[in-house]
Amino acid sequence: MNTPLATASGTLSGTAVTAASTAPAGLPTLPRPSADEFDAVIHHGAYMPLTQFGVIDATGDDAASFLHGQLTNDTQHLDAANARLAGYCSAKGRLLASFLTWRSGDTIRLLASKDVQAAVQKRLSMFVLRAKAKLADASGELAVIGLAGDVRKALSGVFDALPDGVHVKVDGAAGSLIRVPDALEHLRFLWIGPKAQVESVLPLLDEKLKRVSPAVWDWLDIRAGEPRITQPVVEQFVPQMVNFDVLGAVNFRKGCYPGQEVVARSQYRGTIKRRTSLANVAGELDTVHAGAELFHSDDPGQPCGMVVNAASAPDGGVDVLVEIKLAALENGSVHLGAADGPALRFLALPYGLPTEI
Repeated sequence: MNTPLATASGTLSGTAVTAASTAPAGLPTLPRPSADEFDAVIHHGAYMPLTQFGVIDATGDDAASFLHGQLTNDTQHLDAANARLAGYCSAKGRLLASFLTWRSGDTIRLLASKDVQAAVQKRLSMFVLRAKAKLADASGELAVIGLAGDVRKALSGVFDALPDGVHVKVDGAAGSLIRVPDALEHLRFLWIGPKAQVESVLPLLDEKLKRVSPAVWDWLDIRAGEPRITQPVVEQFVPQMVNFDVLGAVNFRKGCYPGQEVVARSQYRGTIKRRTSLANVAGELDTVHAGAELFHSDDPGQPCGMVVNAASAPDGGVDVLVEIKLAALENGSVHLGAADGPALRFLALPYGLPTEI
């Protein structure tokens, strides 16, 4: 079944709407952070309330097994000490959403981009049927805080122990603390907890860390090479196109889920001809945004890729994660919007990609 994903701006399917034809919808464009905000993360430590995320809570005896049959990763064996990335696909194997998943007691929590959360929650709920599972929007009850840089000392005043590895989770009175991939060798943590409790502790953080814009977190995610599915790129990518197989967001040994045959076929038949790369391009977020198309200098008539995520960069311009034909990286140049648009300057991802057949 391939039910189109309803969004705040209407019904979006891979054939009905071209993501690149419109400016981003849903999430507001965040202003460029100041130099001091970037400096706080790079040279010291900072925290940022992450208003760009929402949280879906899955509860009930069958919550884990239900999600296991819907998402690209294993939730059936998700334990209390770890978090996992996962995707949610259409029947055609195209990503409708990306999640960070973890357990909080008997609840499984899904952290997603705020602009797709409601539609994805509604779609998932349609398939619960007889399963003993219920999905609820927990965003109003929870605060999501990102921390980056030299933040261990500040966090030790909130949590008795800190996660010692990527996607390791610890729980405390103030909620859950998850270590996420480093960005430019800077530590990063996500703290998700009851809003009142988190807000009561933030004054203590203010004494040790600088509070910065959530836009800095978007930049850090990009420099970590971790794509996020937002409304402008819904149903544009098979998981491998955004490196989800490399990032551990796809379990190829688990049972069926929507789009599983397409995802598996792409993996085992050597048909992955598009990947996500890291780049910088001149401009601002009003023109450099998710869903914007890319064009190659040698083939100006058709797009060769698409911007997945974009965030203002500290040294100017916009850092982007772009899904692109691998052949387009071999020679010539890649440009934003048209073959004569701003040229992309490609940067090294913090992880390696498999050699495609």
